[in-house]
Amino acid sequence: MTDVTIDLTNCDREPIHIPGLIQPHGVLLVLQNPTLEIVQVSRNTEAVLGRQPEELLGQPLSDLLDAKQIKLIQQCLAEDFECINPLNLSLKRRNKSIYFDGIVHRLEDAIVLELEPKKAKGKTDFFDFYQQVKGTITRIQKAPTLLDMSQIVVKEVRRITGFDRVMVYRFAPDGAGSVIAEDTNQETSYLNLHYPASDIPKQARHLYTLNWLRLMPTTSYQPVTLIPATNPFTNQPLDLSLSVLRSVSPIHLEYLQNMGVDASMSISLMHDQKLWGLIACHHLSPKYVPYNIRTVCEFIGQVMSVELTNKTATEDIDYKMQLKSLQTQFVEALSQAENLLDGMVQMKSELLNLVNATGVVICSSNQYFQVGETPSEEAVHALLDWIKPQFHHSLFETRSLSKHYPAAESFKAIASGVLALEISKVHRNYILWFRPEVMQTVNWGGNPNKPVEVSVDGSLRMSPRLSFDLWQETVQGCALPWKPCEIEAVAELRSLIVGVVLRQADELSLMNFELQRSNEDLDSFAYIASHDLKEPLRGIHNYANFLMEDYEEVLDEDGVAKLQTLVRLTQRMEDLINSLLYFSRLGRTELMRQTVNLDELVHQTIATLTIARPQNEVEFRIPQPLPTIEGDLAQVNELFTNLISNAIKYNDKASKWIEIGFIAGNEENSELYPLTFYVRDNGIGILQDHLDKIFQIFRRLHGRDDFGGGTGVGLTIARKIVERHGGRIWLESTPGQGSTFYFTLGAETIA
Repeated sequence: MTDVTIDLTNCDREPIHIPGLIQPHGVLLVLQNPTLEIVQVSRNTEAVLGRQPEELLGQPLSDLLDAKQIKLIQQCLAEDFECINPLNLSLKRRNKSIYFDGIVHRLEDAIVLELEPKKAKGKTDFFDFYQQVKGTITRIQKAPTLLDMSQIVVKEVRRITGFDRVMVYRFAPDGAGSVIAEDTNQETSYLNLHYPASDIPKQARHLYTLNWLRLMPTTSYQPVTLIPATNPFTNQPLDLSLSVLRSVSPIHLEYLQNMGVDASMSISLMHDQKLWGLIACHHLSPKYVPYNIRTVCEFIGQVMSVELTNKTATEDIDYKMQLKSLQTQFVEALSQAENLLDGMVQMKSELLNLVNATGVVICSSNQYFQVGETPSEEAVHALLDWIKPQFHHSLFETRSLSKHYPAAESFKAIASGVLALEISKVHRNYILWFRPEVMQTVNWGGNPNKPVEVSVDGSLRMSPRLSFDLWQETVQGCALPWKPCEIEAVAELRSLIVGVVLRQADELSLMNFELQRSNEDLDSFAYIASHDLKEPLRGIHNYANFLMEDYEEVLDEDGVAKLQTLVRLTQRMEDLINSLLYFSRLGRTELMRQTVNLDELVHQTIATLTIARPQNEVEFRIPQPLPTIEGDLAQVNELFTNLISNAIKYNDKASKWIEIGFIAGNEENSELYPLTFYVRDNGIGILQDHLDKIFQIFRRLHGRDDFGGGTGVGLTIARKIVERHGGRIWLESTPGQGSTFYFTLGAETIA
């Protein structure tokens, strides 16, 4: 091992699983698998086994144990060691049998065998074990609350072991902890005292999940080294994570000695496969607990771990039922609402009650709806930008926001606690709940701040605190903690919202399918009707002409005029039918997508229109070259032709100009529409009241023959083309100053 000084500045990085040392109340042997040759031993074998460590190295295990015991260990290699330990082993020393508890575990290509001397011969009888735990287990199961169960456990473990003090120590999410139950014969009580996370570092908490029980008979023991110092199989220090004899960190020894504790034992409490807490046992003098008693205590800890699920489920049961009721109301409200934001707004008071918050902000796209006491919209916007990268499973929560987000210091009085829910990242739907700052007094087991110790040479060293007396601290910038049931309710709320949205999406999809089918039926009807109408209309037109030719001398001037009107009307009706026929055909024709250079297309369109209307002098402006897209060449050409020709037609200015261009993004949805195209003119403009009507088929806002006449279908066709390309079209206009038609062609059309 490298020679590194360990103190509180780096104890969270101390490699406590490879100390290279064990406690002296047993011996450790490393065996090669499958020969069981001894390849590494602890240096105390002579004191415990009567054999020098050098005598044992390289020898088979049979040099220590008889054939029956060797066979028992070999049988263990194929089974789960947790179910086998401890083994009843014995060996001869000076013609006297010494009995041991043998604890075996596998380590890569090696077998680790630890031997702890037993005071009495024999194996613990199952019925003795059953009698010891039967009453305790029954009381644990019948305990009405978590705290009641914890108090029963500490009392029973202390009765079984005889420790001076037994406590249940519960970890907080940040690694700190507090004593929630205690049984002791000492005057000083640690009940309800808090301890910082540094008291039990992260790597120590990890080892507690591997070894459910740890014993240290005395803090004044002399650690025993291993021979050789490194694992022969890895040339690295031996991994003692699963060892029951592993030596304790010097920092932890100093910590216990400062508390006045000489012996300790800990039993892990697990919940949802995580370390929930410890049953911590302290004794003021040396104390060895036999392996069979430790097994009883470990079993009690396992039963309590199982019962943690039941007891935590019954905590705040009435409050949890209230939350379930609120969730049901949310589902009903959201199911009937037109959109998510409306549904949430209707349930604003229920939103606050769902997590007992004093303020909530609902965010949907760029809309913010605030209820109760919340930071300003600008502050919420900045806070949300900070939170977004920190969502975990769509949730973020803290009770002390200003500690992590300094900008929150200015509004900690109303928002020290934040619970945020991400409903949809794409649609930017979020809910943020807030809780105010609550001034609290926290009782610590001694000053949690790490003191500086001045060494003899004048250097500074961070060491465990010397005092564990009550030390009170006033905590600022913190809100009441979010309860697990509240966080769970918010997580379930997201699932409920997503379920409602998906159901509404299914219904909308069905409606769209029916609408699409109806549109297809209408297109088919329009095509058939317009096609079939052309023949009788052409007959009326021709017969009207025949009448004028054949009976011109018979008819008076009024009769001829009426026939001429009839011919003009049939001609106009034929134009309308042709427009309807083309419009219906447009919806039935499959898009022929190809690469379209809009810059070339627009210049060709301008050239064609200029030749067709030489009398119209128009200045065409194209600020920047237009991009290349993927689309139907013929339809895109018609789209630009319709918009540019309309801009030419509806312009009575002496100096006419038309600008064709594009802008990056679109205010409404830049992700779906990267480019927005436009055709702008300085023409007559359109009244605000008419903007919604302009795209209706056959809708003309002027006289039939004004501005060159027309059927009023051009803009309807333009909208159809845009929609078929996955985009949308709209306009802005000022009467007398001009109009701007904007349109998009969908993200998939951009090359």
